[in-house]
Parts: sequence; C-alpha cells; structure tokens
Amino acid sequence: MFKKPKLPITLIRNFSDLLRIHETCKLRNYAFYSIHHTHVPTRLNCELLVLGGGAGGCSVASKFASKLDKNHVIIVEPSDVHYYQPMLTLVGGGIKKVSDAARPMRNILPAGAHWVKDSVISFEPANNIVRTKEGISISYDYLLVALGLELRFDLVEGLQEALANPDSGVSSNYSPQFAGRTFENLKKFDKGNAIFTFPNTPVKCAGAPQKACYISEDYLQKHGKRESANVMYKTSLPVIFGVKHYADALNELCKRRNIDVGLRQELIEIDVGKKEAIFCNLDKKDDTFEIPYTMLHVTPPMSAPESLRNDKILSDSTGFLNVDKLTLQHPKFPNIFGIGDCTNLPTSKTAAAVAAQSKVVFNNITHVMRGEEPKATYDGYTSCPLVTGYGSCILAEFDYNAQPLETFPIDQRKESALMYYLKKDVMPSLYWFGLLKGIWNGPEHFRKLFHFGAAK
Repeated sequence: MFKKPKLPITLIRNFSDLLRIHETCKLRNYAFYSIHHTHVPTRLNCELLVLGGGAGGCSVASKFASKLDKNHVIIVEPSDVHYYQPMLTLVGGGIKKVSDAARPMRNILPAGAHWVKDSVISFEPANNIVRTKEGISISYDYLLVALGLELRFDLVEGLQEALANPDSGVSSNYSPQFAGRTFENLKKFDKGNAIFTFPNTPVKCAGAPQKACYISEDYLQKHGKRESANVMYKTSLPVIFGVKHYADALNELCKRRNIDVGLRQELIEIDVGKKEAIFCNLDKKDDTFEIPYTMLHVTPPMSAPESLRNDKILSDSTGFLNVDKLTLQHPKFPNIFGIGDCTNLPTSKTAAAVAAQSKVVFNNITHVMRGEEPKATYDGYTSCPLVTGYGSCILAEFDYNAQPLETFPIDQRKESALMYYLKKDVMPSLYWFGLLKGIWNGPEHFRKLFHFGAAK
C-alpha cells in the first residue's frame, strides 16, 4: 500500500516534467513516488548483481548485459534521473544547463539488465545476499559494488538552512539542485568576499572546488566586478593540488589572478543571518575564525553510503569498500568487486578513473567466472580537467604514484583552449555514448598512439 504523497499526483508527460518535479520535491523535502510495477517479488536471484546505476555500475553492467543472458544482470538503483556530474561545474558557470547533464535512468541502464528501483540497506556476503530498503532479498553469484559517495550537507552547521534559502548567497556545484544557484549568485554579486571551500573528507573530483573558483573569478573579471571582489579558496588540504606537477602551475595561476589561497582551513559552520562563514585551522584545532561573505560556494563533506558505513565485513575502518588496489577484488570474498567512488582505492575519485577501472573489473570478474585468478591490473589512472576560465583548461592526468600520465604530446600543465573544448564538448559524448554503453575504457590506446608507443 503506497503512503499518501505530500504533493498531488501529477501526470508526467515527458522527461522535462520528471526532472522539474524531482528537483522540486528534493528542494522542498517532499516525498517523491515513482510507480513502475504493481507487484515486486520479495526474492530475486541473478548471476551478476550491480549495486548502483552511476558511471561505474552502468558501464560494467553494459559490458556484461551483452555477454550474459537477458536479466542475468540485476542493477539496484533508486534514482529516476542519471546526472553527468562532471558537467555540473559548467552549470555553475552558466556554460551549461542542468537539463544538459540529465537523462532518464530508464534510458541509461542497459536493456538486457533487470532494474530494481530500490536502495541497498545491508549485505550478507557469506550467503551471497543483498537486502534492499523495500524488503527485497537478492541472491547473486557475483557482486559489483558501485554505490558512489554520499553528499553530507548535514555535517556543516547551518549549511542546509543556507541552501534552503535562495537569497543566502550559498551554493554548491556538487548537487544538481544547487549548481545553477552558483551562476545566479555570480550575476547578483556586487562587492565583497567570494569564498570557495574544500572539506576535510574524501570528495568526488577533487579539482571541482577549484574549477568553481577559477570560473567565477573569470566571470567577475569579464563583467567588471573583479576590483570589488576578494576571491578566496579555502582548502583543508596542505597543498593546492595533490600532484606537484600541476600544483606548481596552479599556485602560479592563483598568484597571477590574486586568488587568496588558505591551506588547512575547514568550513565548519555558516551563520546565514550574519552571512558569515566560520572556519577552523586544522593545525590548531581550537583556532576558529569568521569571514563575511557575499558569495559562498561550498563543497560539502562526503562519505561512503550508509549501507557501507554500517557494514564491518566488506568495508574498511573509514566505511569505504575494501578492495585490492590492483585487481579491484575484495580481499576476503573473491566473488565481490568494487568500482569508483565507494571504494578505498588511493586515487582521485573521478569519472576518468571509473573508465579505466571498468575494463579491469570486467576482465577480472570474467576471469573469476571461469574459475581463474584475476589477471588485469589498475595503475591508478585518473584525470581532472581543471577548467580555469571561459575558454581555458589544464588537463591533469596521473597515476597511483602521483606521476603524470598524460595523453597528449604537449605540456598539459599549461592552460589550453583545446582542453577546454575537449572538456565542454567532447567528454560529455564520450560519457553518454561511450562509458555508459561499456565501450569507453579511457584514453590508454590514444596515449600510446600520441606518444608513438612509448607511454604507459
């Protein structure tokens, strides 16, 4: 029996209606119901169970859906809408619209797989069973965990209140609900402090907070507001970027553009009434200070999903899925693999990393299905297109050892219009029609071609 929704039942005529209603419900904290089936069995079984319909889950499910019999792959995913999350940075700069980054989930998941529109709540790896929020028990032969990260707006005092108020001056490109507000805040900006933060937790795409800062600074410059603006980048990290090869170029960029960089500084509270951001000095725990803001872009703290945080068998002490860094196989359960942001892989959590991991996961699950040991290995490849303005980008690519692993035969530390249009116009197509279809495994072959076979 369905509970009575808090909004009237609305006829959804097209995807635009679905997207509008979905975002309105999230903004107003209303219940959102999407009724697909009149009957859902309480027990299911499959050959391969994929948890999560994001980039990693969809990519690997697509690879296997074309190899295994129909419905031998089950995907558990609660969302109606799939977002190309790397595009949200461009939404925040007014370069793209939220609708450009969204597709109906039903059109994204592979046709040969069975979609269970539900959330995972618990694991029983010894019995090869996963249980869902709606009470479904799913048995599997092989399991891929691709649950992504959870945005924890609740961990910064006052942040949820600030985001609920469209006139607060606070935004976050990490949510499709609030990314457009970044651009609205830029247009309304007249003078004062424009602050951009990086939390003291793992995050997806660690370069995105800087992109928001650089695009916004360029906007203020182009619209004659820069002299009245004090642009600040506040990061909990001890360096501006974890790879020195690119950090040196980014430090020089900030110096040249008069961006005030504060290291080891964490946003802990927002006073909406006073329009003040409260930070703590991570090297002196009792040292806190307030900064007034006109515009505040917040990268929220993030964590592994609750189902993994609560699991003490599959996850490590921080709540992330424990996997071998080379094979992506769980160290205790050989029929379980992980991919993407929910894992404890020591590399930057990006869609580019997922593309490289997807090939390794597919090959190694295939080996295990054949009774063999995993043979494919992941080198930690990841990529971050650091958009530095309207028409410029630094394409950072590196491996587990924080060593450059660049695709193009040019110095990618330098700002480039080519890399900007690659990020803006080419990468979205690679994502929708390559990665999610199980075809795109990253630029490894192009890297070898462009470097005449000498690259890794």
